[in-house]
Amino acid sequence: MNQKKLVVLGAGESGVGAAILGKEKGWDVFVSDYGTIAPHYREMLDSENIPWEDGRHSMDRILAADEIVKSPGISPSTPVMKAVTEAGIPVISEIEFAGRYTDAKMVCITGSNGKTTTTLLTYHILKDAGVNVGLAGNVGRSLALQVAREHHDVYVIELSSFQLENMYEFKANVAVILNITPDHLDRYDYKMQNYINAKFRILNNMGPQDAFIYWQDDPVITAQLQHFATEARKYPFSERPEPGTHAYIDDESELVIDTPETSLNMPRAELSLNGLHNLYNSMAAALSACLLDIRRDDIRRALSDFEGVEHRLEYVDTINGVRYINDSKATNVNSCWYALESATPGTVLILGGKDKGNDYTEIEPLVREKVKAIVCMGKDNTKLLDFFTGKVDTIIDTHSMEDAVAACASVATDGDSVLLSPCCASFDLFTSYEDRGRKFKDAVRALKQ
Repeated sequence: MNQKKLVVLGAGESGVGAAILGKEKGWDVFVSDYGTIAPHYREMLDSENIPWEDGRHSMDRILAADEIVKSPGISPSTPVMKAVTEAGIPVISEIEFAGRYTDAKMVCITGSNGKTTTTLLTYHILKDAGVNVGLAGNVGRSLALQVAREHHDVYVIELSSFQLENMYEFKANVAVILNITPDHLDRYDYKMQNYINAKFRILNNMGPQDAFIYWQDDPVITAQLQHFATEARKYPFSERPEPGTHAYIDDESELVIDTPETSLNMPRAELSLNGLHNLYNSMAAALSACLLDIRRDDIRRALSDFEGVEHRLEYVDTINGVRYINDSKATNVNSCWYALESATPGTVLILGGKDKGNDYTEIEPLVREKVKAIVCMGKDNTKLLDFFTGKVDTIIDTHSMEDAVAACASVATDGDSVLLSPCCASFDLFTSYEDRGRKFKDAVRALKQ
């Protein structure tokens, strides 16, 4: 009997993991990446004797596949994907593929903002409570690689809309949607409903024994739920108690988590993460932990000692009385809104990068209230300059991190803050938001020299 052929498109963390799991499960695997495969991923593929190519796509081999695992960063509109679609070859995600080969419980988290923090906090709670838990998806290591090489009872998985696009049979035991605001609209034909539909795929295949956690006051989620049926039990959270709310802050400023499995109270002041957006992240993580029967004391302790996420409202340094904050992970407008919501007047804001169809009117009131100067940083800042000129006292056009930080230092005075919260993807000047954040921190620290 001939082996089934699996082609993996993209040889990053998810693609290499899928290739290794595929070989482990008896597939004839071939990996193709149109870019350059990083040396350590080449070594992993070579050590497993998995054939690969980079810098091209050999269409004869690709179109001979029985099934294709597509890395999430590859758009369906690329020539290779158009050819695959035309050929009628099934295309799935790495998460979908890995899910076939494990019966572990899945806690899956998505949202336009906050999903990395919530995922890491949920993982922290479970791990500290002694659960055999794996961290995967958009953060952590490949789910497929962990399924191939390890055994975990539970996985906490951060899922982007891109990953959710090609998931069909996969099922979450606990699904979390934190919020939905415009993002990646360039990927979705600039149609918000297409993006919403991708996010709601996290609820695929859920039954009455499963749980759906979401922000009760998100207008997009609540509108979608009017005409979207799910059998999963619903556990909404909100800042204040409302009918049906399972997590909220009471009149005594206590965080209340109330589920049939576990209920707990703790003072909001004891939460390690500050800000309204982080309150919601803490609620979602605590609800997930309660539904997995984690002890109350373990949840309280983990919520109080969790250390935040790099590049998300990360304090860098104070220089000449000016606080520098790295929020490079704010790659959309709503994420910047959350950063500004917790900012103070006298903020110098760095914006710019690859625009994804952004509408900056959402942050305009907070900019007018709290921002004394905007420093634009990108290859082309025309849209930002056109929108914000006249709405702040000072706006400066720069095209590198060094120039942007120098401009901020020139306008910020003792007691001010400099906030990198760009609203945009990083790919015009940087390889990733992590690269952008690291270069910001380097440039800030260089001010001391």
